[in-house]
Amino acid sequence: MMRRPLPLAVCIALVTFLSFSAAAQESTQPAQPEAQAAAGSPAGDAERGRQLTYTCQGCHGLTGYKNAYPSFKVPKIGGQSAEYLSQALHEYRDNKRRHPTMRAQAQSFSEQDIADIAAFLSTLK
Repeated sequence: MMRRPLPLAVCIALVTFLSFSAAAQESTQPAQPEAQAAAGSPAGDAERGRQLTYTCQGCHGLTGYKNAYPSFKVPKIGGQSAEYLSQALHEYRDNKRRHPTMRAQAQSFSEQDIADIAAFLSTLK
């Protein structure tokens, strides 16, 4: 009998939850103002980003943590610039950066989710 590691099961459950959660939130969110849409990227809402990043703390919030499958050092994301964080999430989503867990996470995020996450994480020290 093959046992699946708990981190993998948690990641799969998380991606499923975030996919359904993002779809539900998109259907209830008001339309973006034309100025934001014309600028190409929405303005971030740090409070909403705080709610979206609770799962990020599992890896990125622990000093010295390393993923086990395969082993990757997990970078500190709190306090990075919003532009960098947004670009990184877009690159994971578009498979330009290759990390299976981050790609699965980023694929579930809308443009607004990415802007909100970047807005919140950039305020941390």
